[in-house]
Amino acid sequence: MATSSNPLGSGPRYGLGRPNPTPNPAQNTFSTPAFPSNNPKNAQRLESERLERDRKAREDRERMEAAGQNSLAELSEEQREEIGEAFNLFDLDKDTYIDYHELKVAMKALGFDLPKAEILGILQTHGVAAPSASSSSKQPAGQARQQQYQSPPRQLLSFQAFQTLMAQMILTRKPEEEIIRAFELFDEGGKGKITLQDLTRVARELGEGLSHDELVAMIEEFDMDGDNAISRDEFVNICLG
Repeated sequence: MATSSNPLGSGPRYGLGRPNPTPNPAQNTFSTPAFPSNNPKNAQRLESERLERDRKAREDRERMEAAGQNSLAELSEEQREEIGEAFNLFDLDKDTYIDYHELKVAMKALGFDLPKAEILGILQTHGVAAPSASSSSKQPAGQARQQQYQSPPRQLLSFQAFQTLMAQMILTRKPEEEIIRAFELFDEGGKGKITLQDLTRVARELGEGLSHDELVAMIEEFDMDGDNAISRDEFVNICLG
């Protein structure tokens, strides 16, 4: 008689009539930790912090508006007109709001060339979120899902906030900065000096009926280094007396 080749003996194998061994509960030493449920106290704390931030932001805006009204009253009529013209020039859709790029060039037109971080800080503090475009019902499902992961809406600055900020910045600007800004208006092309050609151009734009000899005399009077032009330092000394 042939002997069985099963090394485990002649008993039934697993899956062939023999029951599986009963698991030992003591051997199950690892288990998936349960995630804690939402804590109502944490939710209340977060909501309280949000309300406090909103309150402080509202108080800051109200304080800024009050200070802005005082600052605007201290400006000359010409300065107020310059602020309005700078804003309107870049508010192309005339909705009384401008974005980051428009704010940057509008401030530069008024003589304030601020770095990107400071302009973003102004928008974050004093701006409002731009309205998001409504999604079309004909958009594919995949595209609609992707919109959920878009970056936050861009910030916009209103005319009132722009006017207030610019008034405060103009009033705190040093006289030397105003003089340098005026110098740059004369110095076409950024040469670092005002030539006879620059004086002639500005006199023509302002409608001043100065003759060629009068303009030459102005250059000669204030040209201290004899280069037939007025440098920035010479211009500052002229204005400061």
